[in-house]
Formats: sequence, C-alpha cells, structure tokens
Amino acid sequence: MTAIYTCTMNLAIDLFIETDSLQPDSVNRSVDDDIQANGKGVNVSLILKQMGLNSTALGFSGGFTGAYIDQFLVEKEIQTDFVEVEGMTRINVFTQVNHPKSEYKLVNKGPDIPEEKITQLLAQIRRIPTDSYLCVSGSLPQGVQPDIIQKISEITAQNGVHLIVDTSYREVLDTLKYKPFLLKPNEEELAEWFGKEQLTFDECIMYGKKLVAAGAENVLVSLGGEGGLYITKDAVYSGNAPKGHVVNTACAGDTLLGCFIGNYLKGLSPEANLTYSLAAASSTAFQKGLTDFSDVAALSQQIKVRKL
Repeated sequence: MTAIYTCTMNLAIDLFIETDSLQPDSVNRSVDDDIQANGKGVNVSLILKQMGLNSTALGFSGGFTGAYIDQFLVEKEIQTDFVEVEGMTRINVFTQVNHPKSEYKLVNKGPDIPEEKITQLLAQIRRIPTDSYLCVSGSLPQGVQPDIIQKISEITAQNGVHLIVDTSYREVLDTLKYKPFLLKPNEEELAEWFGKEQLTFDECIMYGKKLVAAGAENVLVSLGGEGGLYITKDAVYSGNAPKGHVVNTACAGDTLLGCFIGNYLKGLSPEANLTYSLAAASSTAFQKGLTDFSDVAALSQQIKVRKL
C-alpha cells in the first residue's frame, strides 16, 4: 500500500467561538465554542483517515498543547512522529459574530525552532521510502525560514518521493525545478506568487498553466466560494462550489486537498475527484469542524465539473 506522510511544521489548537456581538472594552460572552486539534497537514491526515487511508503526521510539537494534538491523533489511529521542541504549540482563535455577521481570525506565530530540530525533521524526511507521498502544508514557526520548502523538494526529488505543497510562501516557486507532484494555491496565493493584486478566473487558469509548464505535475487551485480548478499538462478542469450557509472557512482548503489526494490514490477520474473534493470542502465550510462526509453526496449534486 502507498505510504502517505503529512508535515505540519506549525501545529495548532484552534479555538472556535460563536458570539452574538463583539464589543470593545466589554465582557463578550460566547454562545458556543469548540476546541480542535489542527494544522493544515493534520487536517489532511484526518480527512485521509475518514477515507480509509493511513498516513503518518510529521512536524514540530511543543508543550501540553502539542501533546494534546499528538494524543488526539493517536486516538484517531493516526501515526505520529513529531519532533519535540521547547515552548508551546500555538493556539489560534476563530470568532464568528452573529450581529453583524462577521468572522475574525487570530493566528499566532508558534514556537521558536532551533537549527538542530530543523535538521532532525529533514533527517526524518530523508528516511521516507521511495514512491511515498509527502504533503507539506501550512505556515512556518519562528526560526524556520521559507527556503526549507526548497530543501524538502530537493530531498524528495532525490529519493523519488511525490511532494505535495500547500503553503503561501513565494518560495514555493523554487520547488518547480524539482517537479513537485502537486501544488495547491488559493486564488490570493497564486496572485501573490506572480506579483498581481488579484486575478480573474481566466488568469487563474493562465498562471496555473505556468506552474505546470515550469515543472509542477498537477495544480489544484482553490477559489473559495467560486469552486476550484484542477490543471495538468493535458487538461484544465473547473468546478463550482455548492450553495450553503458558511460557518467556518478555516479548514475547507485542507479538506479539498485531503480528499483530492485520497481520491487520486483510489483512481477516481479527474471529474469525479474534483466534484467530490469540492463537495467535501464545502461541507467543512458549512460546519464548525471537518466534514463527517454525511452531506457530501447531496452537495455533489450541485456541482458541475467542466473540462475546459
């Protein structure tokens, strides 16, 4: 069976709060709350597990917050191999305000990672078997420079590991010469990589094709409420997003990516894969946490994937 690894260098516990109003200099009381083990790669592992696919979660873990995430994953029967560091894995706060309708995201920096711990993580990556898949996702904690993405790309290219990258840093472009298996930018990240303020739909396709021409085997572009694009050297596929009440957008992109990887490995066609993945991503956006897949079949009925 194909081995899958996820790497979340900046793990997080996400605290979700719902409140009717948010007033300055006042005690604002919540009407609902939820705590979740998080981090983009962690979410990919959780989605893959629900799809019946095992993965090993890598990354940096610190303090009782890191221990909580590790324990949570172990309870979900997901293997972990985190590098232990000083300090604490971060806690992020996402607040949904009902009146007026708005969402606030407070995202912390994460612990300061010393050089020897970075070396330890890279050594773990060097031991990943040939033909495995490695998904590197999310932001970087303090002490870790964006050029680590290129270092990981070089290692995986040398060892025949299929690299998937989902992070906003412009250094992602430096991975192209190593021919990554999949890049997953959103519309804003794609614009930033190419020095643009915003992109039209056609420009998203154009720049996605540029990534493929420069070396990426596959590009999956998340367009939020507009759906998504899947681009290869042979074709471009476009799918819309289904309608629904958005509760939390924080983990939708991770769901999209996790489902897409899982369905790709299961051999689904590009059209069926993009349809299912967009439906699952929307399902996550329509609830507090990750989708449980119970409404994915119904949401899929709203999605039309076109080969452009």
